[in-house]
Amino acid sequence: MATTSTGTSEKRTRVRFLIIAFIFIVTTINYADRATLSIAGDAAANELGLDSVTMGYLLSAFAWAYVLGQIPGGALLDRFGSKTIYVAALAIWSICTALQGFVGIFAGIGAAVALFALRFMVGLAESPSFPANARIVAGWFPKAERGTASAIFNSAQYFSLVAFAPLMGWLVHTFGWHSVFFVMGALGLVAAVFFVKIIHSPLEHPAINQAELDYIKEGGAVVTMEDKTADRGSAFTWSNIKQVLANRMLLGIYLGQYCINALTYFFVTWFPIYLVRERGMNILEAGFAAAAPALFGFFGGVLGGVISDILLRKTGSLTIARKTPLLLGMLLATSIIGCIYVQEEWMVVVVMAAAFFGKGVASLGWAVMSDVAPRELAGVSGGVFNAFGNTAGIVTPIVIGYLVADSGNFDGALVYVAAHCLMTIFAYFVIVGKIERLVLKPAQERS
Repeated sequence: MATTSTGTSEKRTRVRFLIIAFIFIVTTINYADRATLSIAGDAAANELGLDSVTMGYLLSAFAWAYVLGQIPGGALLDRFGSKTIYVAALAIWSICTALQGFVGIFAGIGAAVALFALRFMVGLAESPSFPANARIVAGWFPKAERGTASAIFNSAQYFSLVAFAPLMGWLVHTFGWHSVFFVMGALGLVAAVFFVKIIHSPLEHPAINQAELDYIKEGGAVVTMEDKTADRGSAFTWSNIKQVLANRMLLGIYLGQYCINALTYFFVTWFPIYLVRERGMNILEAGFAAAAPALFGFFGGVLGGVISDILLRKTGSLTIARKTPLLLGMLLATSIIGCIYVQEEWMVVVVMAAAFFGKGVASLGWAVMSDVAPRELAGVSGGVFNAFGNTAGIVTPIVIGYLVADSGNFDGALVYVAAHCLMTIFAYFVIVGKIERLVLKPAQERS
């Protein structure tokens, strides 16, 4: 039982768990929409006459816009609030996903241009989603639960392929590659309707009671983050942005996220194609095979958050709590290079599962951002973080496309990804230093 500020005793509601569960579902759809082309890509490439280099650019189209939209998207979140921007973004990216199913009406280069443009629009629309997730977690969860909550929504990137890769593979196999885009676009529009009904700020949610509100507020949740009476645009100055971009701790976190995402984008772009071209699977088999590493990545992601929060409660140190899982996870993720040396299909799946379990354990970047972002610039700081991280989504698919085209195999691609795991460790342990919230300096102190 909990005692409220009015002195009455009542049992705490658990609305924050409903909030994170729904954010997990939306983020699952988010990542599945990113992966549509990787599942449908081989069939689409054959029908549309697209080579490996062209596919590399098409697979990177999402990330070009996603990166460009991060700082503007973060500024919109800080100014208008998470709910308004998130619902609009979800509806727009779902419509653009569905429209990709029609690109077959164009021929040759026209189809490639149309597909690139629509993938670009999906990336632009999705750009506020993860900064919004971090804002929602910061507003709803006390510090002691934030690592687990952030790990839950971040682990949706793995669960999306567990849930949707077999479905999308079956759709391609049964109805053709176009159907993947129609089905996923429709699911996103349905999710947008539910978002309006379910997501509110802690101060406005009809289901929360005073006991839960007091609990999360006293634990460090920023419950006023979505306050409509706040002057949301006042902190967005180029002087404040400069402080964010010049901070060594944040720069190390940004570099680490870039390196982690090299592994993420290999998985959501080239991995199903790797299974088809290099390992001889058909698309239905590849869809199910991709689900196994994704499932282990999901479990690793949740476990990493739980371990981090346990360490935080025991040590009181954010630095120890966030860096320990990252170190252990990234060391395990380097095992991806073992796929070069194994021949059996089942062994490839096992090695990939181990690598993505490690990557999941290490994926605490959004928890770290909830810990360190200046309170006045939570959306923008998250946007900068996501912009740096998702630059890997531009670089990785293109580099791998050239490596595959040059060598005719994926060995160089696997070495490239494994090297980024080691670079992540360097970023956090050499550059970042102590993990703590950045406090912006007032203008008079900077002069």
